[in-house]
Amino acid sequence: MTDPRLDDQLLAAIRRLPTGSGVIFRHYALDPKQRKQLFGQVRHICALRGHILMLAGDARTARFWGAYGVHGQGMASRRLLQSAPVHHHREIKQAKRRRADVLFLSPLLKTRSHPGARALGAMAFHRLALLCRPALVVALGGMNRAEAAKWSRNIVHGWAAIDAFRR
Repeated sequence: MTDPRLDDQLLAAIRRLPTGSGVIFRHYALDPKQRKQLFGQVRHICALRGHILMLAGDARTARFWGAYGVHGQGMASRRLLQSAPVHHHREIKQAKRRRADVLFLSPLLKTRSHPGARALGAMAFHRLALLCRPALVVALGGMNRAEAAKWSRNIVHGWAAIDAFRR
């Protein structure tokens, strides 16, 4: 997940990701021209490293900018991989109705991104992850490599982070 907190380290962090990782490009606060320019830099690195690049936003912009997919709550084109953030059973039902391919379930653990948010904890996360099927589940919220290793690939397809990629 891109985030302004990573700005000075963003491109280097993407280069350090394992080959074949995914990047959700957010950076909502940038002016549209700057956002597109930074997206282009990220897209170039992702192409070199074999990463999937998704744009948080609308499907039309994602297609126009050359993203592999779109991330968000809105409807998307079936020509793009679709992912959505989910936090509870209602959002899971909505995302499944929109036929999202990947659901970012959070927050598993306490996270700096949402300091006041209550973490789901392992039991609630597991229960909600099962409701996400057949969509793939990506764990988010306080995640790092060690936390991700605790989960079976039958439950969690992958993990996402922001702070875990800071150096």
